[in-house]
Amino acid sequence: MKRSNTQPLKEVLQEYVNALKMSQKLKEVSIVTSWENIVGRTISRATKDIYIKDRKLFVVLNSSVIRHELTLIKIPLMNRLNEEAKTDVIIDIIFM
Repeated sequence: MKRSNTQPLKEVLQEYVNALKMSQKLKEVSIVTSWENIVGRTISRATKDIYIKDRKLFVVLNSSVIRHELTLIKIPLMNRLNEEAKTDVIIDIIFM
């Protein structure tokens, strides 16, 4: 017996995420979890904390040298993070 009301699971999950308005938060989480893949292991080890608030990525580092190096590549890094999320999630990066 074939049902006429069937949908692919991907579509159902996407509708559910959109209904709960969780799409933006899921993209933010994907950026935070992909931090090590984007910046590399050395910078990831120097990262104490990373979080997003008001579309700004806050990165707490334990090395002033790495903090300075990251400020030099801030715009390309922000573009790469937004590419990873497939949309503009981050509007600024603040290194602390």
